[in-house]
Amino acid sequence: MTATTRRVYKRRETITALPLYYSGQLLKKYTGEKEFKNFYGELRGSTIFLYTDEMHDTYSEKLDLQMLKSMSMDSPYQNNRSTIYTLTLTNEEVQLKVDNPNTGEEWRGFIMTVATKEIPSNLQLLPGQMLRLEEVLSEEKKRQAPLSPLPYTYHIHPSSGDTYDDALSGIPPCFFPVSRQKAEKMLKENTEYGSIILRPSTDNTNYAITLRQDYPSGPVMKNYKVLSIDTGFIIELDAPVTVPSLGAVLDHFLKATEFRLHPYLVPQTYDTCIDLPLALPCFPPKTVPRARVAPMIHTKSPKGSTPPSFPKLPTKAKEAGNEYQDADEVLTPDPRPEDLD
Repeated sequence: MTATTRRVYKRRETITALPLYYSGQLLKKYTGEKEFKNFYGELRGSTIFLYTDEMHDTYSEKLDLQMLKSMSMDSPYQNNRSTIYTLTLTNEEVQLKVDNPNTGEEWRGFIMTVATKEIPSNLQLLPGQMLRLEEVLSEEKKRQAPLSPLPYTYHIHPSSGDTYDDALSGIPPCFFPVSRQKAEKMLKENTEYGSIILRPSTDNTNYAITLRQDYPSGPVMKNYKVLSIDTGFIIELDAPVTVPSLGAVLDHFLKATEFRLHPYLVPQTYDTCIDLPLALPCFPPKTVPRARVAPMIHTKSPKGSTPPSFPKLPTKAKEAGNEYQDADEVLTPDPRPEDLD
């Protein structure tokens, strides 16, 4: 493989962000078309990417095998005869033609393996080719396995202390819930913090990248949209790039700019010394005395004896004409019945 070919393959890997399982020449046409068109095909993940030739790094068409409903062979397998397969997808029907029948059988094995998640039982392949299918099946199952739930979730309004939670939930620390205008202002006013901000898109259903690039004529702000799909994210470029996570979105921009840009990170202050506070003085608990009230004892006085005396109570002055009784005078108690006798 020449250096140019390696660069092309590396570029394709970056654009698709999917593992390469199989590749080769393919003839393709839609049902109803008369002539087959020649392509160079690559099976990456569960998608066949079709290129105009082997040296193009941007695909012209693609077939999503997750939408495959059936695959049939137009004629029985025969040596020295081209093989034509009809792929019935959810929204279209496509025919693939392979001039070499042995290569066509390999294509069928790989297509059915990634589409159905099992190796067909009626393949006519060598032991080494079957072993490769087992490796592809294992890798594809791991790639499409559902992610386990994370212990932390991301909140749309993070504070400065949410960086640790964001890392656990897959949100890069350069994410800020701000508008495009606010993100551009942040990059312009705080150049030392970084040059890439991940933010919500204008429609609040996807994401966007805002970055600042410095040119001799001055800084230039650029914005890119990132679509969220079931299997990851798509960076909307002239050649769309599919990546599995938001972290991979950020990595793609760093690599594409040769790491001349940096994520926007607000510096945090941290302590570097652990101090032991002085022990507080210990005092015994203060005892509050309880109030004690002596009980009042009522005794019955004997007949004819002097009734018990009571403390003199101040009385209100009593009005009698224009004269008033002395307020200090004590009223005489009424006589008891026995005294009247």
